[in-house]
Amino acid sequence: MTKNQLKEFAWGLANSNYNFLWIIRPNLVDCGDEVISNDEFVQEIENRGLILGWSPQEKVLGHSSIGGFLTHCGWNSTLESICEGVPMACWPFFAEQQTNCFYACNRWGVGIEIESDVNREQVEGLVKELMGGEKGNEMRKKCVDWKHKAEAATSIGGSSYDNYNSLVLQLKFGQ
Repeated sequence: MTKNQLKEFAWGLANSNYNFLWIIRPNLVDCGDEVISNDEFVQEIENRGLILGWSPQEKVLGHSSIGGFLTHCGWNSTLESICEGVPMACWPFFAEQQTNCFYACNRWGVGIEIESDVNREQVEGLVKELMGGEKGNEMRKKCVDWKHKAEAATSIGGSSYDNYNSLVLQLKFGQ
């Protein structure tokens, strides 16, 4: 992520007027602190934006106040979001992230993609759509459906539960 992308994303998020928690790793962007510590930006997000360097992702996604999740679409983050029923704003960069983004947005209906050449207007519109638009509401319903499917698969008698059990038995007893 470039400093300009960070700046555009930050202002798009601020301009959306939604409350947010934004986790930004300290080493994500060189000089990124200049963007998020800027007095004008800090004043704009006062009382509705919290920026941290780290937070337990699964706990955050499991909180009832979370309406959407910005992700680069790593597999673990994608699964955690789906398992908590939280729709995603997908911003893939490399490796499997492009494929995961494709499936989340185009096959499963639980994500909306951010263009790589991000600008604040796009981010503002995307956040508004994700949090309160028709597409966002539809994505939320699909997320809940996928969450229930994941719960069924990992419960006793579910396909993932049974396959995992079978693997353990094979490893333990050679069966």
